[in-house]
Amino acid sequence: MTTTLITGGRVLTMDPDRPEAEAVVLSGGRVLAAGDRREMEDLAGAGTERVDAGGGVVMPGLVDTHPHVMHFGMLAGGLVDLTDAVDHADIVARIRAKAATTPAGEWIMCTPVGEPHYFLRRNEKDLAERHLPTRWTLDAATSEHPVMIQAWAPRMPNVVAFNSAGLKALGLTAFIPDQVCDVQIEKTDDGDLTGILRGPVTNYYTYDPFWGQLLTKLPPPQLETAAAGTLAEMARFTAQGVTTAYEGHAMEPEHLGLYRHLREQGALTMRVLATLDVESVIFYPFDPLSDEEFAARLPEFAAQVTDMSDDLLRFNGLTISPGGPCFSGYYATYEPALDPFGRRTRGTRFISVEKEEAFVRFCASQGIRGNMCLGAFREHDDFLEIAERVVQEHDFRDQSWILQHAITITPAQARRYQDLGFKVTTSAGFAWGKGAMYGERIGEHAWRDLEPLQRLLDQGLELAGGSDWGPKNPWEQIELAQTHRFAGSDRRNDGPDQSVSRLDALRMWTSAAASVIGWDEVGSLTPGKHADVLIVDRDPLTCDIDDLPDTRVLRTYLGGEVVHDSKELTA
Repeated sequence: MTTTLITGGRVLTMDPDRPEAEAVVLSGGRVLAAGDRREMEDLAGAGTERVDAGGGVVMPGLVDTHPHVMHFGMLAGGLVDLTDAVDHADIVARIRAKAATTPAGEWIMCTPVGEPHYFLRRNEKDLAERHLPTRWTLDAATSEHPVMIQAWAPRMPNVVAFNSAGLKALGLTAFIPDQVCDVQIEKTDDGDLTGILRGPVTNYYTYDPFWGQLLTKLPPPQLETAAAGTLAEMARFTAQGVTTAYEGHAMEPEHLGLYRHLREQGALTMRVLATLDVESVIFYPFDPLSDEEFAARLPEFAAQVTDMSDDLLRFNGLTISPGGPCFSGYYATYEPALDPFGRRTRGTRFISVEKEEAFVRFCASQGIRGNMCLGAFREHDDFLEIAERVVQEHDFRDQSWILQHAITITPAQARRYQDLGFKVTTSAGFAWGKGAMYGERIGEHAWRDLEPLQRLLDQGLELAGGSDWGPKNPWEQIELAQTHRFAGSDRRNDGPDQSVSRLDALRMWTSAAASVIGWDEVGSLTPGKHADVLIVDRDPLTCDIDDLPDTRVLRTYLGGEVVHDSKELTA
């Protein structure tokens, strides 16, 4: 049994009974104790591995309660990475290298250019040429493979690029109109296709009939690349200090199957708690279930998500996602808002209120934790009316149901969720990445109810943070919980209902997050907890707010084992 003594830095335990210490002892994958250095040295004894934190800060591993580790890992797995491409020649060189190892005729898929997933701080307009390459430029990389530079949600309108072989594989020729449905097909002055398509051309959260037909002609993710992409994504998370993930949204049986596969292979480098989404509404084609099919699925899926025994992979609860994002025009508003193409809309309901009530009744009556993905005012009101009726028949208030997203929420709605015993997970990045868009599409009045983190805490709701679409830096998310700044502008919605203290922001990613998801063995350095420990280069409680996003994780422990190491510490 390995015992590790960490000294040489301030210890933030996130344990209210002893918030600070001088040293911590890890043994057998658990926290043995945290306290005064001399006491911990005596406790650790001889033969202990000794680690000097080098003046850094020792703290619990972070808990990301909305990361989409698998989704975004699968999304990028096997793709040519263009996120940091600088110009067209760079793009061509990367695709050419991939073509050299890819059988002729197979698709070569590329990531978008820039910073996923909002592409605000960097996108294709930051290439030297200020735009994506046309098909003729991409043809210089390969003429034997169809090539696509993808567009990822949530940004919409968006842009994709194909080479000539890609256009041919999709059956696109110059005879096609300049626009089909909402998809704009770019052409030269002579009417020739350039390979550039614009509009609702994202790979999910898009239901444009024309683009959907093109999506069905593209290759689906393969198990090998999906597994490799997920492992690479986990490595990125642990390098940022995340040791536990709550995969509570858009998880389908094949996703749980892949996590089980990785667990069986001993490949997980972080803890994962997952649910099943009872009806997927994100990926095309979305063919709604009948009420009978939906009712039959509930017990079938419930049987797969009741395992809380494993130390690395757990399953608990069912999720329902009635609505979609504002970027795509699906946000359920009372007053008409603008969709991505300037049309007035009141949003879209993906799942009927009848199915939603069936879900609530099933979970409440069976003692299953319900997870609600709701972000818009109308979505909250529809659900709360159902839940307040059902709770009188099947009291679920002690089951710790979770409200996910909560992008906009009024004071009255927050009170009603608290009365129902809910806990909340949301992303401060929603305001950062979409604040300006909400002001333009809905109106600036939406900002008073956008990510009101302090309002939720004031109502007594336990609150956790997640990265979702980004920024994918948890330390920046902790900063955004305080500053509420919008990307690409000087705007903020940092009023008294929004901004939280630094301590509460950090708790949203440690002890409070653990409580929200119901994994009591993580989130603090309390004796007996899992030895998920970070050594970071600055004090996240006292450093300048502008410096917080630059926090470097020097080492990450999972159960006392090193899963990320910057090689800057001595043992």
